[in-house]
Amino acid sequence: MAVSRRDALRLGGVSVLAAAGAGGVAGCESRAAMSEAVPSGRADYTLRIATGQVELAPGTVVSTTTYNGRFPGPLLRFTEGRPVVVDVHNDTGTPELLHWHGQRVPAGVDGAAEEGTPYIPAHGMRRLSFTPGPAGFRFYHTHVAALGDLTRGTYSGQAGPVYIEPKTHPGAYDQEVFLTLKEFEPSLSHGGDIPQTFLAGSPVPDLKRKGERAMADSLARGMPRGYEVGYRAFSVNGRKLGHGRPIKVRTGQRVLFHVLNASATEIRSLALPGHTFKVVALDGNPVPRQADVPVLWIGTAERVSAIVEMNRPGVWVLGDTSDDDRNAGMGTVVEYAGRSGTPQWTAPPAFTWDYRTFTRPGSTAQRPDGTIDLLVEKRNAAEKGFNLWPLNGVPFSLDTNKPVLETERGKRYRMRLRNASDDIHPLHLHRHTFEVTHISGTPTRGLRKDVVMLGGYQTLDLDFTADQPGLSLFHCHQQLHMDYGFMILLRCT
Repeated sequence: MAVSRRDALRLGGVSVLAAAGAGGVAGCESRAAMSEAVPSGRADYTLRIATGQVELAPGTVVSTTTYNGRFPGPLLRFTEGRPVVVDVHNDTGTPELLHWHGQRVPAGVDGAAEEGTPYIPAHGMRRLSFTPGPAGFRFYHTHVAALGDLTRGTYSGQAGPVYIEPKTHPGAYDQEVFLTLKEFEPSLSHGGDIPQTFLAGSPVPDLKRKGERAMADSLARGMPRGYEVGYRAFSVNGRKLGHGRPIKVRTGQRVLFHVLNASATEIRSLALPGHTFKVVALDGNPVPRQADVPVLWIGTAERVSAIVEMNRPGVWVLGDTSDDDRNAGMGTVVEYAGRSGTPQWTAPPAFTWDYRTFTRPGSTAQRPDGTIDLLVEKRNAAEKGFNLWPLNGVPFSLDTNKPVLETERGKRYRMRLRNASDDIHPLHLHRHTFEVTHISGTPTRGLRKDVVMLGGYQTLDLDFTADQPGLSLFHCHQQLHMDYGFMILLRCT
């Protein structure tokens, strides 16, 4: 009997997965992944996936799945080029995956079933051996499909930071602080579209007309608006604002903040009243042009590294610019030595986030060997009330793991994205670092990332070199979008 990956996700169990194969991916990638030689002896790190409770604040306790019984999972510090061994135990009753986000690792280790990575079986374990890289701020998280189950996938507490020690540091600093932003207690609703105007760039009239016409036609047929996800609890490093340990600083210090947005669906912002952030790296990669900004806007799965000069003594709220989300917990306290009292918050001025601020002007010197054109569309409420997200008219199938696009190893490709929806999409390419080469029609060069936000009704180009053999997954990192069609596989031969 053929068993689809949707059935495997619903039923769980090792026997189902054995019938379906490693994530339903047939071929040499899957078999090679399962036959890799794995070192014996003691692992460098051990991670345990288990359900449990996380206390965000006294009286606010959430039940979720975590790594090592905590949220976020432990900070893993690797050295670029030095092999590591990680044992991952799955103490839950359903198969799991652990994705090494932002690293160039073999498909069998990467942590995506679509690429052929074997599941970590229920009540079982996998030993993972790989060479970390590239250097910088990465992270690890689950990569299972959740569909309508808001306890699964990145709705859970399965996320943790990774720092791969670079050969050179982005600048002198006195203290290093890692912050993981995360919402809990998700629920579904038929919400309307929320304008997202913080991201620079101009809508393309043809794309806007196409998207608005599709939505109007759907609503005219009596369809409800597709499901969206909202949250009741918000946290920084697993604690609500006012209930975690304050970040203690001294006047004159330079503090390097590494901020991870571990949300399943949300774009986050962060401000520290009276201070500015000097952005030195995005997604762990040094930016071509460092720049001071009053607010950090961070798409789902993006990371920002920024230095803050501590020159405004006091006790401050470092928090989200959304009053509702910050008051519900999305913030933490920065406390200067010798200062006490109620943490203060002052709203920053309106600020537009523009990736072009951090790029070099002009076109990239490298020309692509091929172009991959992708049109993003939204089919409102088309899949049992959930929006469907086809690329070039075809939603990705979790049953067949298609479509698959062929690439040739060593060649440089340009992915040209056109967004016929008003949603912002955080785009992620597994096992590669790409260069953003056009933003809303403006040529750029030098900005290297592994996630980038594509604005509503906007265009964006990214270039990558197909240097990772086998399958690599490209998808929107918004869990609802990824689960309902916004994925495609690239096969490098």
